[in-house]
Amino acid sequence: MKWLIALLLSSVVAFGQASIKEGDAAPNWTLEGSDGNSYQLSDLRGTHVVLAFFPKAFTGGCTIECKSIRDSKRQVRRFEFQLFMASTDDIETAVAFAEQNNANFPILADASQTVSDAYGVLGSGGMAKRWTFYIDAEGIISKIDKNVNPRTAGRQLLENLIALEVPVN
Repeated sequence: MKWLIALLLSSVVAFGQASIKEGDAAPNWTLEGSDGNSYQLSDLRGTHVVLAFFPKAFTGGCTIECKSIRDSKRQVRRFEFQLFMASTDDIETAVAFAEQNNANFPILADASQTVSDAYGVLGSGGMAKRWTFYIDAEGIISKIDKNVNPRTAGRQLLENLIALEVPVN
């Protein structure tokens, strides 16, 4: 029985499924954005960060989610935070997706899948799960939303910013 438990635990670690949880320090990352800039989480200390992973650009649900978040800009712009969406698509795809959907925030490309893996969102087929991470100004994960609805993602974003008491301008 002990060998079975050891095997299961080693499998979890080997496949990168060790999950992070609320209250943990957010894994640092550096990713290219659709706006031509490179972003590093550690450079954003002092600012709340929302990192919304999505499975694949140009698919129905992901397009709906992007537009829902884009359209929430008027309601959420009063909050002091940096918003990103991220997928395992390459940077060219992220740029095209952002342009097609008039994204008013950077879409990050995690083509190497290392950030998705570090956050425990890497799913089957190498795509990220639709989870959103709320990271406070000290770099601590204050909320992980694993139940993102593409149609109401913008409203969920607003509700979570309010609930987490993210500072306003």
